[in-house]
Amino acid sequence: MSPTGMTSFDEVYTLPDPRGYFTRLGPYAYQTPAHAQPVFRALAAELGPARPAMLDLCCSYGINAALVNHDVTLDELYAHYTAPAAARLTTAELVARDRGFYAARRRPDAVPAFGIDVSEPAVAYAVAAGLLDEGHAVDLETAEPGERLRRSAPGVGLITVTGGTSFLTERTFGRLLTAVGQPVPVAAFVLRTHDYRPIAACLESYGLTVERADGTSPQRRFTGPEEQRRAVEAVTALGEDPAGKEAAGWFHTRLHLARPATTVITAR
Repeated sequence: MSPTGMTSFDEVYTLPDPRGYFTRLGPYAYQTPAHAQPVFRALAAELGPARPAMLDLCCSYGINAALVNHDVTLDELYAHYTAPAAARLTTAELVARDRGFYAARRRPDAVPAFGIDVSEPAVAYAVAAGLLDEGHAVDLETAEPGERLRRSAPGVGLITVTGGTSFLTERTFGRLLTAVGQPVPVAAFVLRTHDYRPIAACLESYGLTVERADGTSPQRRFTGPEEQRRAVEAVTALGEDPAGKEAAGWFHTRLHLARPATTVITAR
């Protein structure tokens, strides 16, 4: 168990390509990027020419960028990367195949996609496969943005995150928003086991207003009874009801949508 009480899947993020990611997470029906896909696409459609880029925080292998900018579903990506034909390829061969795979499915409304992750192999794959226009392997919990990120951050008009808020603090968001230079929307799918209030307070200090969606979405099945017990306890301690969600065997996430105070709309 990690310090958050969740089973660690750290090993899948150090691999040179995403085959292990999909193979390892598939049995637990990990699905948050699928729920985020229509939300992130709608927000990306609002980007203007001055700040046209989406920046995905904890981007891993570029999954969110794949789903926003290409006509593909998460289920199709599971099938794509776990097929016997994929298993026979070297990483270089997989990258070459993926460049064609994604190019053929590129949406006409695709936006520039940047990514940040602590895993250098994951970021390198996403860039090589054409999913990220720019990738940064950096831990903003412990380090300031590098010069290249500081140069490109002013072009960011949207920050997205689906899998990292349980491991991040306000330090990451403060450093990132300082580099971006002005309030921009931040769309985060947050596990109900995590207290997002310190991060929300940080976002508000940068001129954003944070709203929580009423509903939740399943994230993945638990790996076992101990992980479930810890999740039920954490959700209950935060004043949430685990009935029908964590008590039924699933982590659940809730969308937290932060927008500049002058353009706030209700998160759905």
